[in-house]
Amino acid sequence: MARFIERLLRTCAAKTLGLKSPIPYELRKLNPEYLEYGMNFAYGGTGVFDTLAPYPNMTAQITLFEQLLKDNTFSAADVNSSATLVTLSGNDYSYYIARNGTPGPAFITAVVVQLGVNLRRLYELGARKVVVAALQPVGCLPSNTAATSFQKCNETVNSLVGLHNQLLYKAVADLNNQTASSTFVIADLYSSFIAVLNGTGNSEFENPLKPCCAGTSQDFNCGSTDGNGTKMYTVCEDPESSFFWDLNHPTQAGWRAVYSNLSATLGQL
Repeated sequence: MARFIERLLRTCAAKTLGLKSPIPYELRKLNPEYLEYGMNFAYGGTGVFDTLAPYPNMTAQITLFEQLLKDNTFSAADVNSSATLVTLSGNDYSYYIARNGTPGPAFITAVVVQLGVNLRRLYELGARKVVVAALQPVGCLPSNTAATSFQKCNETVNSLVGLHNQLLYKAVADLNNQTASSTFVIADLYSSFIAVLNGTGNSEFENPLKPCCAGTSQDFNCGSTDGNGTKMYTVCEDPESSFFWDLNHPTQAGWRAVYSNLSATLGQL
């Protein structure tokens, strides 16, 4: 219910389960014929707590879902037999860093505790098959590797990600022990990203830490223009050869490579 995973990963997950990609919540009334394929409540830039993004946080997103149950848009049987994908991309941490600096164990614990509360609430609303995304290695995003000319990951950042994921695994294990009729599984984005970035498996990318689209200087980002409307960014010739599209997001080829390492997770549902 946050959106680092983006459209491609959700689409791949739906295909694995033999479904079409779920309709965004905001479009539910425009395309009601797609309701049978489920719904996507994610809003870009959101987290379990409020962030700079002017959109509902995860708790509020679940409330939107709950209201649809009350309105009989979805039945209890629909929810019970469906698979639920819950993603948290790290926007809580980005917001914290912008305001307070590097997050410590106390804040990381608070994020995971709130995520656990949200997962239990989904269970109470009838969700019985839930995939929870672990955090990707944020220290390997180009925004964190630019300082080394995209040559190596920031292991200080990745160590904080490791704490988040360690706490998440424990929280999910506790949920499975406490809710015998449910299945909570973790999509290990961290290991999947690392495997692809290290060139293991079937996918190899040319300089995988370097983005395809980047600003011409530190003052500009992918998509930036100057006061005259002149493009102040460059795009590589072949995006399919790049793992990252911009400073924070993989290309479609990158997501496909990550997903190939995750498909076994969905088989557990």
